[in-house]
Amino acid sequence: MNKNKIYNIAIVGLGNIGSYLFKFLNKNRNYLSNKNNAGFRIIYVSAKNKKKKRNLKITKKQWIGNYIDVFKKKDVDIIIELIGGAEGPAKKLVFGALKNKKHVITANKALISKYGDQLSKIAEINKVNLEFEAAVCGGVPIIRSIKEGLIGNKINRICGIFNGTSNYVLSSMDLNKSSFKDTITKAKALGYAESNPSSDINGDDVASKVKILSSLCFNSFINENIHVEGIKDIKEEDIVNANKLGYKIKLMGFSEIFGNKIFQRVHPTLVKKTSYIAGVDGVLNAVIINGKPIGKNIIQGEGAGPSATTSALVSDISSVLRGNIKFPFAISNSKRKKYSSGKIIDLFFSSYIRLDVKDKYGVLSDVTKIFSNNKVSIKRVLQSPYKNKKRSSIVIITHRSKDNYIQKTLKTLAKKSYIIQKPKLIRIENG
Repeated sequence: MNKNKIYNIAIVGLGNIGSYLFKFLNKNRNYLSNKNNAGFRIIYVSAKNKKKKRNLKITKKQWIGNYIDVFKKKDVDIIIELIGGAEGPAKKLVFGALKNKKHVITANKALISKYGDQLSKIAEINKVNLEFEAAVCGGVPIIRSIKEGLIGNKINRICGIFNGTSNYVLSSMDLNKSSFKDTITKAKALGYAESNPSSDINGDDVASKVKILSSLCFNSFINENIHVEGIKDIKEEDIVNANKLGYKIKLMGFSEIFGNKIFQRVHPTLVKKTSYIAGVDGVLNAVIINGKPIGKNIIQGEGAGPSATTSALVSDISSVLRGNIKFPFAISNSKRKKYSSGKIIDLFFSSYIRLDVKDKYGVLSDVTKIFSNNKVSIKRVLQSPYKNKKRSSIVIITHRSKDNYIQKTLKTLAKKSYIIQKPKLIRIENG
């Protein structure tokens, strides 16, 4: 390690996070240089709109009009990509930077989850770092924990709340007794949701993070096969029913190994009110790791936002400043494994099923018969008639059953004339 080494940094992307990082690095340069025994300076910045008001002190020499020129600069050591998206400028920048032997730091989970294997190979060949702590769960240091702090553990399962926007929506619907639509509107106003929050709401954001975490936990290549459900179909009555039954609803991501297969899934989940995860509300994230010898390990923190993301980015910058070239996914590409993919229909769950039905004689009897015919055992039934609307809500909690049998049950029910709308399924996490 060279105590006098000065690393030249280029930041590409000056939105909320890029601007916050720029100010933080300039303000804390001496502190961070002393902590890492190496100096740094921001010599270039680039963004889509130069005229945008940012309240940053950027010199003419620092500004690069075309982001492509950044990785061609011989005096650049570290490029921080904060553009976002798996394609377009972000992809071109990161691939170009690594091929030009620049260290890359990114908060781009979409890019890493799609092209991480290719990027990792280039980084390894060129002996530069590809760091992406900020891509998963913001201020929760889960990437470095898996790669370093938990390196001696054989991990068999990772799960948790990986998206602050969806967690805020669900916990606010519960706390304020508000609708999904009203809660999303409020989340946007508070800055907890993007103007187009579809990636957060439909589960794609969590899916990207799960794929990255799976690869790290199981020393495997990124597995594209993942079951994804979002939260847009969660109704106020589901929140109310969950409370009656002693549960909370959370959007959770899961990855686990059974029989040498990786099972990856994202879906709304009922968790017991007494569980740790039930108390993780608002924009917080929480990650639960199961492994040996650690047992169960939980890490919680802010999942997004400029301050939390900057914390993760600075961690990655510090890793580079300390001069250690590390494999992006903890081990060499030659040692990473390729697992087969398991399907969610082969797993077993207790389930919450809500049926909106016409309020007439014999419906409940027929419903229970269909469950029995499909080998699904019923544990509990709640029936709430709406006399003025001539319909009834039937909520069924099942015993642990194969997901495939549950799907067949719902498919049969959906065809019945007394079913008013598509049956609602929420799996239950009993762990």
